[in-house]
Amino acid sequence: MLSISTRSGNLSSLIKATAQAVNAKPAGPAVVAGHEHYVPEDGKKWSVSSLSSQSILKKSSAVSLSVNGISQIRLAHTDIKVPDFTEVRKKATQDPTSRSKDTADARRATTYGLASGLALGGALMTKGVVRGLAETWLPSKDVLALAKIEVNLDEIPEGKNLVAKWRGKPVFIRHRTQDEIEKAKKTNLSELRDPQADEERTQDPKWLVVIGVCTHLGCVPISNAGDFGGYYCPCHGSHYDLSGRIRKGPAPANLEVPQYEINGNVLVVG
Repeated sequence: MLSISTRSGNLSSLIKATAQAVNAKPAGPAVVAGHEHYVPEDGKKWSVSSLSSQSILKKSSAVSLSVNGISQIRLAHTDIKVPDFTEVRKKATQDPTSRSKDTADARRATTYGLASGLALGGALMTKGVVRGLAETWLPSKDVLALAKIEVNLDEIPEGKNLVAKWRGKPVFIRHRTQDEIEKAKKTNLSELRDPQADEERTQDPKWLVVIGVCTHLGCVPISNAGDFGGYYCPCHGSHYDLSGRIRKGPAPANLEVPQYEINGNVLVVG
């Protein structure tokens, strides 16, 4: 009020400050507030310094730390459930009293079994890949279909030569006369570039079976030609006799004799 009177200027004489004391009546009956103090079973009072004791912290207690207030002391996280991984743990390790090395074999069996299964699957897959690559190098089906051929020997006159196809190669089948047989047997082996007796190249003296591919560069010789009456390769002048042996020219070896067998009047090549 003093500050108002000072600032009011000419009106200060008209301003008067009064004060009146009024008795306050209670809104309700007075109540004495109290609190209960927890007394330990042993009858001793606890102090703040004694709360650090490990034995006291194991009990639930309340201690007055203020004039009219109650403070509670409790352990933290006692109401949180500890994680349990029993469902995902192996049965051999669920027993806390068992040693790890006692159950090591049982636990490793699963790991070894899984590794063995993966290794077996990888081996089978590798086998399939290698087999697929190997099959690409094999002869085609049409060639395999001609792996063996049969020839009727009755259809080949004496002194004539038949050309058959076996595995994509020509095969010369010659029905030799007696004179041709004698001439082939009398050949001096010391004169041959690739010495080989006639008996080694024929199963039956009447039949000569050779692959019709020149051993020089793979050309096909002509039958009943050449200086020795057998086969002649016009490409580079290789001459073969009546037993398919090289006698003259650049060819290094005799005509190849395939695997064959004679069953009566049927010749089976292959």
